[in-house]
Amino acid sequence: MSIHDAILFARIENKVRCLVCPRLCTLSEGETGYCGVRKNLSGELKTLIYSIVSSAAVDPIEKKPLFHFFPGSRVFSVGTFGCNFRCLGCQNWQIACSEPIGGEEISPEYLLELAKRYSCRGVAWTYNEPTIWIEYVLDSAKIIKKNGLYTVMVTNGYITLKALDTIAEYIDAYRVDLKGIRGKYYREAANVEDIKPILLAIKAAKFKYNCHIEIVTNVVPGYNDSSEEIFETASWIKDELGEDTPWHITRFFPQYELSGLIPTPVEKLNEAYKIAKRVGLNFVYTGNLSGGKENTYCPTCGELLIERKGYEIVQNKLKNNLCPKCGTKINIKGIDYV
Repeated sequence: MSIHDAILFARIENKVRCLVCPRLCTLSEGETGYCGVRKNLSGELKTLIYSIVSSAAVDPIEKKPLFHFFPGSRVFSVGTFGCNFRCLGCQNWQIACSEPIGGEEISPEYLLELAKRYSCRGVAWTYNEPTIWIEYVLDSAKIIKKNGLYTVMVTNGYITLKALDTIAEYIDAYRVDLKGIRGKYYREAANVEDIKPILLAIKAAKFKYNCHIEIVTNVVPGYNDSSEEIFETASWIKDELGEDTPWHITRFFPQYELSGLIPTPVEKLNEAYKIAKRVGLNFVYTGNLSGGKENTYCPTCGELLIERKGYEIVQNKLKNNLCPKCGTKINIKGIDYV
């Protein structure tokens, strides 16, 4: 463990209330929050995972997935232990649903050194939920940005606006898993009753802090795969975030406590893609399958702009973010990096 003073909590008589995520856990002495990594010790809230890294890798930014943010760049990716969700189909359950035991200590300064050593353009906090790691993410992000690298949170979006106000000015890309707009998956598979805080946080990250936003929905059979919900989710993205917001619709593979389900049928992903395009989203991608819709096309004239094969960019025709055929401006940040 790496015990460190936590931020964002309030004292309530002889208890402490964590203000980082909307669960607002109120903890007596010795109690740990829902996430498993924030604890009341002697009347003070402490984090048990500051600088403890469970997983680290050099990834293409497309793997996050982020297709409209510094395409072709490499990002140093780190994760820790714990989560403020308990998704029954969690793809990283080995670290997200485990106690904070083990791992390697990597200071914010050393994280910067590693990113530079491996020629990464930025750092991503990913693999488990970075919100519960906010002290480390905050300290690291300040150093990373000061040294000219970009910062990415790969998140479920379950964060208080107070916590978002603390971290967002240091985050360049906020990549959110939106698990469906009706909330069935959240209620039945993630133990989250109210999705309003997630929706509010996404909008605040985009419009208050100008974070680059991309949305991912992992389509899980029986939970968020109805045509009606796909339509409603696509409509919310278009109406609340804008028609140019990239939406990644990904295939679910059975994991953890949902191992008895079937993988999402490819036909369902193709249907979801068509629904999203019909709603009016300009940039829709399908992932976690061979032959997915990974290329970026001009929404005005249909010209192929970026061709991808897996996580590799085969060709990029954009110059100064403009379609070479019709001149439409395309919302890709850092395109000149390619």
